[in-house]
Amino acid sequence: MNDDFSAWAEQVANTRVHSETKAAPIARFLAAGPPQLPDAQVVREAFRWSVMRRVTKTATVSLYANRYEVDPGLVGRNVELRFDPEDLSVIDVVTNGVTICQAAPFKIGRHVHPSVKKEEPRSIGEQDGPLIDYLGLVRIADDEAKGSGRIDFREIKLPGFEETGTEQSETM
Repeated sequence: MNDDFSAWAEQVANTRVHSETKAAPIARFLAAGPPQLPDAQVVREAFRWSVMRRVTKTATVSLYANRYEVDPGLVGRNVELRFDPEDLSVIDVVTNGVTICQAAPFKIGRHVHPSVKKEEPRSIGEQDGPLIDYLGLVRIADDEAKGSGRIDFREIKLPGFEETGTEQSETM
């Protein structure tokens, strides 16, 4: 499905002239020069969640049915908890923009945020009439375009990344 989307994006969406900007999205994107890869740590930090909690007199905070121990000097104070919703075992305790400590799991009953759902297999329902494989047609056009000397951005090897199968993974 990712290959189908990439083929559609490269062949259709990014090459059409936009009615407002009067330019193709890929041309506007590349006008400023080659894109710079952001630091992986900055990206991870940008997608962390944050909530405010009051530290109890037993030096604990509660987060999504889990209890965490924090520095006893924070008793009675409001603190900010920063965390990845898919990993509630690592919680940073922040006060006035400064990370004070990492909350130690005291009692963990939930390991992920409640809104993170497990994906269940989906079944394709019965269709009325013949199906047209639009993405298949776009993929064929993409494969033909590759033979004409066009650049396939999916196959560019980025510095700092190594290939694993069909995807590139970041090396640290």
